[in-house]
Amino acid sequence: MANKFKFELDRAGVKELMQGSEMQSIINGAGRAVQSAAGDGYSLTTGVGRTRAQALVYADTPKARALNRKNQTLQKALGSVRV
Repeated sequence: MANKFKFELDRAGVKELMQGSEMQSIINGAGRAVQSAAGDGYSLTTGVGRTRAQALVYADTPKARALNRKNQTLQKALGSVRV
């Protein structure tokens, strides 16, 4: 008995979902949580890329960059956040 089910991904719909205001809000919240967990000296940039909403948390001061190199602060902050 052959299965005649055919699945076709609605790429435009997926793109709209990944770039929509609701996804931007979720991504922004997650980015703020990582930034807060990392501590002082870390900055957050959010935006919408070609295919999805995105957030970037980075060490913005020399002290934060040094601490991140030594302690992997951003990696630990990312691991501690649950969305």
